[in-house]
Amino acid sequence: MIALTLIPMGGGAIRLTDLAGGEVTPENARFFAAPLPVVLHIVGAVVYCLAGAFQFSPGFRRRKPATHRLLGRILIPAGLLMALTGLWMTLFYPYPEGDGDLLASFRLVTGSATVLALVLGFTAIRRRDIVRHRAWMVRAYAIAQGAGTQALVTIAWVVLVGPATGLTRTLLLGAGWVINVAFAEWVIREPGRRRRALYRERRAERTA
Repeated sequence: MIALTLIPMGGGAIRLTDLAGGEVTPENARFFAAPLPVVLHIVGAVVYCLAGAFQFSPGFRRRKPATHRLLGRILIPAGLLMALTGLWMTLFYPYPEGDGDLLASFRLVTGSATVLALVLGFTAIRRRDIVRHRAWMVRAYAIAQGAGTQALVTIAWVVLVGPATGLTRTLLLGAGWVINVAFAEWVIREPGRRRRALYRERRAERTA
């Protein structure tokens, strides 16, 4: 999961470097006009996706339950910051060339779903409902990691088929989110995995 994070991290680093001293172009003018949302989005996404990868390691949760809880207190706000700024940018930044209403609708749905999953995950752990907490946090993280999967899917398409533009690009980006959500649901619902995860969580609670 950390490797998947490196692709959007690289894009975010380029964007921040551009904002720090790059030339204003038609492609990036919207970021220069209102830089704060994109900066907060990148920071929130990097913290959430990179540090969040450790949260889903059973060994990490078992060995360091206190650190797991501490990271959770950091990562939920970071995830909300990432999702809410993403929604703001979708609603208020002008569309870049090649984007359109369909891609914007994908972003609004996935951003809203991330916020909902994080809130439900937080309320579940407040009730000490570990199974539902884990399920909602897996869903939120899967959506957040969409950018990495989108990059891989798009690269594969370009190599095998050719340039991805217009509707093709939009559908490939949508496919990245669909792949991640489908994988998340498999992880959540796989019976043996659920039993093992619940057993480990309960054992960690007893020894914490």
